[in-house]
Formats: sequence, C-alpha cells, structure tokens
Amino acid sequence: MNIEPVEDKVFGAVVTNMSLGSLTDEQFATLKAAFLDFGFLVFPGQFLSDEENVSFGKRFGELEFGANPMSNQEKLGDGDFGKIFGIDTQRMRSNVGNEAWHTDSTYKPISSKCGMLSAVAVPKTGGETELADLRAGYAALDQATKDRIEGLSAYHSTQYSQANDVGDFPPQNPEGIYHGEAYLRPLVKVHPDTGVKNLFVGRHAFGIPGLERSESKRLIKSLVEFTVSDPSRVYTHHWQPGDTLFWDNRAILHRAQPYDYAEPRVLIGTRVAGEPESELAYYPSDPEAEAGREALKAELDLLRRETADRRYGGTTATRVA
Repeated sequence: MNIEPVEDKVFGAVVTNMSLGSLTDEQFATLKAAFLDFGFLVFPGQFLSDEENVSFGKRFGELEFGANPMSNQEKLGDGDFGKIFGIDTQRMRSNVGNEAWHTDSTYKPISSKCGMLSAVAVPKTGGETELADLRAGYAALDQATKDRIEGLSAYHSTQYSQANDVGDFPPQNPEGIYHGEAYLRPLVKVHPDTGVKNLFVGRHAFGIPGLERSESKRLIKSLVEFTVSDPSRVYTHHWQPGDTLFWDNRAILHRAQPYDYAEPRVLIGTRVAGEPESELAYYPSDPEAEAGREALKAELDLLRRETADRRYGGTTATRVA
C-alpha cells in the first residue's frame, strides 16, 4: 500500500496498491491514521460494489446511510440507472444547492463523521468534487479573529441553505432533511480524535446568537471565503469511474462543481454518523430546540422576500406558519 500526499496541498493523500474490498486489520489501522492526519483520502480505480462501499464505511462507525445514489438519474429496481432528473425537480434543486461549500448533516441532531463517494458515471467536463481544509483555515486566522469567534455559535439548517443559496423553499417534512429544525453548533470545533481546532462553518450556518443578522452573515461568509482563498487549502477531484473519495466531515468542507445536467453524473454515497459524545447538538424534543425553530422561521420569512435573484427565484416560497 502506498500513501502519497497530494502535491502542493496542506492536506489530502492518494492511496494506491491496495483494495478497499479486502483490507486487513493492519491496513485499516494505517488508513485510519492517515485519514486523521490528512483529512481526506483518494482511492483511484477501486470500482467498489455496494456491499464493499458499506463494509468499508462501517469500519469507521455506524452509518447514516450506505451505498445511496447521489445522482442526477433515477436508480431502477435492477440496479441500473434510468431517466435523468429535470433541473426543476426537487432532487436537482438539492443537488444544485450542494454546489456551495458545506459539511454534511450539520442540520441533523448528530452531525456526520465521515463522507464517502464512489464514481459510477461522470460527465465529460465539470462535476468535480472540491474539498477545503477547515483546520488550516483556522490555523491561518489572525489572533484577533480567533479571539472574536472563540465563543460564538451558529444555527445550521438545510432549509436555510436552500433558500439562501438558490432561492428554493422545499415543502417542510419532519421526516426529511427539510424538517423545520435548526441546530446550534460552535464556529470553532475541537476535533474529537486529534484535539486540533478547526472552523466549523458552511452553507448551512446562519444566525449567530448575539450578532445582528447582517454581521452574522458577513462573518460566516468571510470565514468560508478565507478558508478557500489559499489554493493550498483547496483540492479539486476530477472524477474517473471507479474512484472513491473519503473525507472527514468534522474538519473538511466540500462542494460539487457545475456540469451539463443533461449528462449522467452517478456517485454512490455512504455517510458515517458522528458519535453523540462529540457531534450531538440536541434533539427536537429538547427544550433548546425551540430557539432554533424560531430563528429558522424568522430567517426564512426574510429570505422569502430577498431571493428573487437566485436560481430558483423563490418561486416555492410559501409561508410556513
């Protein structure tokens, strides 16, 4: 097994001469140490089956989901992929929203530990996945900014991010990802395994308690923009069929890149759930959840009047009582 750091980057490594489908315990221990060190690992040419995808993810912990299609095509009962979803379907609205920087599942009670994608079909151009190092972003901040953000938190909601980024207001569904809850998380996270501090911001973050709305938006935006402003802190993965990409959602931002949405882009996603000891904000039944709901309602009311210039124009912006 060969682990080669990504050239000219402060994070990431490419792993070759091994098979994720037949890892020994010793190889896994080496990979896990590299994962915590580098933040993400690229495994070219693995061509994992769904079972292998799930099996590898489970070695890192309990799964949120395993071998789910992250695709612009409908998965058929026989495992093949059929029609391409139209750009105005909710599936594609959500896919387009994910072209903004984010970390996974911060909009859930327990945020994610690891993200994993394996490529099945990729467009001729575009459709890359980009990653950014929130550890290096935090380390490069001036001390005054570090002091300013040390005690601050922001709410996280995918209803907010869809509205703010693309002017999409999906129907609220308690069982889905657009569930009406918002979870308060610190702007500065201490990694539970390494003890290293990193920023914890992205498209889902809004409404820093104690700050005016405009100041909160500027601060969150500036922290993301600062992190991705240095090319050494950003990696672009140009997909080839068979590639697998595995990253630490607790310390790494990611986003998809645009492409010709009429072309197939089929990635298989597996997501490892975070441990409640470090990734739990609170549950919807907990008393502190009400403040998040109120903050989200107020923010969405404002965004309904502000998003006519976004991709979907706020055309789905019906008022929620």
